[in-house]
Amino acid sequence: MLIARRRQGIASARPSPLPSFRRDPARTGPGPPVAAAETIQTASSSTPNPVGAPARYALALLSLADDKRADEPGALDRIAADLEGLLGLWRDDAGFRDFIADPRLDAVKQRAGTFAILDRAGIGTEVKNLVGVMITNRRLSALPAVAQAFGTLLAERRGQQTAEVTTAHPLSETQRAQIVARLTEAGHSGVRLAEHIDPSILGGLIVRIGSRLYDNSIKSKLQRLQYAMKGAA
Repeated sequence: MLIARRRQGIASARPSPLPSFRRDPARTGPGPPVAAAETIQTASSSTPNPVGAPARYALALLSLADDKRADEPGALDRIAADLEGLLGLWRDDAGFRDFIADPRLDAVKQRAGTFAILDRAGIGTEVKNLVGVMITNRRLSALPAVAQAFGTLLAERRGQQTAEVTTAHPLSETQRAQIVARLTEAGHSGVRLAEHIDPSILGGLIVRIGSRLYDNSIKSKLQRLQYAMKGAA
C-alpha cells in the first residue's frame, strides 16, 4: 500500500548547506545581487511560460477556478493549495511517484489507486476531476508538470517571481524557507519555488530565477576542480 506523506522533512541525503546570495563587491551597476562562491550565469531570457500539454491542463484548471470565484471567492486559493498538496505528495512519496509513472497500469487501476491517495490527502473535487481526465487521456505521468505550470501561471498573475530549484533530493520545509529568505535578501520579491529533483547533480542545488542562474551543485564544483587540475598539470 502506498503511504502518502505531505510535506514531510527528509531526514537524510539532504542538499549541502545553502549558498549565500550576496552582492559581489567586484560587480557594479544595477541588478540583483549575485551568489557568492558559485557559478553565476545570465540566461538569455527570463523563465519561460509553460507550454505544451501540461500548460493546457493548467490553463483549463485556472479557468475553472476563475469561474468558481463568483460563488466562492476563495476558490482559486483552495484549488492552488490542493495542487500544491498534490505536488508535495509527488515530491515526498517515492511510491506515489513510481505509481503514476508506471505505464503498465491500466486506467481502471490508476484511477482507483490515485483517487484513494487523493481522498486520504483531502484533495478537492476540481483537482480530482483534472486527474481523472489525465488518466483517461493516459497523461497521468505529466501530473507534476501540470502542477508546476499552474503555479507558474498563478505566480505570474500575482506578480510573483518563480525560482526553479533543482536538487538531488527533496527539500525539507526548513530548506524551502531558507531559499526563499535568501533570494528575498538578494533583492527578489514575492518568491515562490518550483522544485525539480535531478540525482545527477549529486548534491547542493541549482537555482534559476528570472535571468539569473546560481549553480552551487556538487557536480559543478567537481567539474570546476577537474578543470583547475587540468590547468595546473
